Amino acid sequence: MPRVRLIARIDVKNEFAIKGIHLEGLRKVGNPNLMALDYYQDGIDEIVFMDAVAAYYDRNSLNSLIQEACKNIFVPIIVGGGIRTIEDIQKALQSGADKVAINTKSIQDPSFISRAAKIFGSQCIVSSIEAKLVDNNKWEAYVENGREPTGMDVVEWAKRVEELGAGEILLTSIDKEGVKKGFDIDLYQCVVSKVSIPVIASGGAGKSEDIVELLKQVDVDAVATASIIHYKSESIQDIKGKLLENQIQVRV
Repeated sequence: MPRVRLIARIDVKNEFAIKGIHLEGLRKVGNPNLMALDYYQDGIDEIVFMDAVAAYYDRNSLNSLIQEACKNIFVPIIVGGGIRTIEDIQKALQSGADKVAINTKSIQDPSFISRAAKIFGSQCIVSSIEAKLVDNNKWEAYVENGREPTGMDVVEWAKRVEELGAGEILLTSIDKEGVKKGFDIDLYQCVVSKVSIPVIASGGAGKSEDIVELLKQVDVDAVATASIIHYKSESIQDIKGKLLENQIQVRV
């Protein structure tokens, strides 16, 4: 069984790291660069920086933050929020990001994923999907940081982004995000069973046992965590230790 990656998700608004519930009610939790450095030193496998207000300004404003982060952090960095053009991707990668996460633009113009994957390679293109439960085992994709419904079925859209050339999916459950009560296991089971590209599960981890429960039931490739580590309820080493205790392979 391949090793599961543990990813720190840092949502950023006006140069502060923030955390909300259901992607709303955002509160400041610290300096994103100091937090990222702390997580790197504690053994995180990857870091996602999400521009939480990019939708309002039509741009991603994290490039200087990424440049700063890359001076001391040597794990893959994913940047998302407000990625609207090929030039935006270029700037993010030039700033030091390894991958970009794209949501709103790809739903408005699916060919954007194919163009981006052709230019930069599929391994750079992460499809960010924000999912909200609308019916029994049926989820709708949302955009604009979880505020706007699209009418698109999440499972169908996940299959489509793989066909379009995305190399990975960052799948966030809006219902579970920030609630710290565990993952929407049905959501990840449905998507993972229909795609062959890696899936990152995001939204719901309140303690390491939640991650263990998810990984025992669903073959996701990575888990993104925010609340547990932002509020220091457990360290990255604590989480990895708990996973190893449960025979789940992680990088040590």
